[in-house]
Amino acid sequence: MKLKMKWILLTMVITISTVLTGCEPLLVLDPKGPQAKTQADDIMLSIWLMLGIVVVVLAILVFVLLKYRASNQPKDYEPPHIEGNHLVEAICVGIPILIVIFLSIVSVKSNYEVEATPAGYEDQEPLIIYASSSNWKWHFSYPEENIETVNYLYIPEDRPIEFKLYSYGPITSFWIPQLGGQKYAMSDMITTLHLAADQPGEFMGRNANFSGAGFAENTFEVTAMTPAEYQEWVEEVHETAPRLTEEKFEELIEPGHLGRSTYTGTHLEFAPPPEHDHGSSDTEVEEDSHSEDHEKHDSQDTNEHSNH
Repeated sequence: MKLKMKWILLTMVITISTVLTGCEPLLVLDPKGPQAKTQADDIMLSIWLMLGIVVVVLAILVFVLLKYRASNQPKDYEPPHIEGNHLVEAICVGIPILIVIFLSIVSVKSNYEVEATPAGYEDQEPLIIYASSSNWKWHFSYPEENIETVNYLYIPEDRPIEFKLYSYGPITSFWIPQLGGQKYAMSDMITTLHLAADQPGEFMGRNANFSGAGFAENTFEVTAMTPAEYQEWVEEVHETAPRLTEEKFEELIEPGHLGRSTYTGTHLEFAPPPEHDHGSSDTEVEEDSHSEDHEKHDSQDTNEHSNH
């Protein structure tokens, strides 16, 4: 019976190993942009650190089992009474604390990096894209190009992309695994996500937050292309795509699944996004408030002069 169980276990190990060798690499560990590279490095660092801990613990376990096994002790052996060992206790408590502190520092540093403009692209003007979700579609508005697409996204390589995320339905999560982490899109505010593709290619994007019956198919395609190819696409859209009207947009956001479609103009003209932008810094908010105050004072001065 024991021999049979060993053969069953060996067969299972060989089968699992064979199947796994045919699997594609995890998308999050195949980064195509600086933000995703930072996150992939953090994941691998955590994996190697945990693997090291497991190896050390198992090695200690094997050492203790072999050295202090009953057959290796005299028949009249009696273990001494030990109250405690300060060195062992310090090691058992101190090492986990150091590991947690180390991972915390790495995580905080990485969070600041992925929330900012991608490294190496600070001097470039970002391409701003408003990415809004509806049950169960994604709408991408390009104010700079005056273009809107549904369920697919074209971006130029080697240029920072600043996504403005919001939703026309339940909370969703915008995620392109090979370019960066996910971020929520909500109906009452805008969240900002900074990404960049450092090479051309086709990537998968999806909603990573359950949002109802059509969640599984709430995906979109991402294509990073050279700046010249991107400009050709923009020109082609303006020559061939129909204009997006308010009636058409109301039809598009109705619950259901759609294929890819392209339009000139954006819904931002007649269906503006939420006013509150979670990506705005305190300085920007203060500057906006100061500018509004100046405008009010200027208008008051103008009214006073006109009255005089």
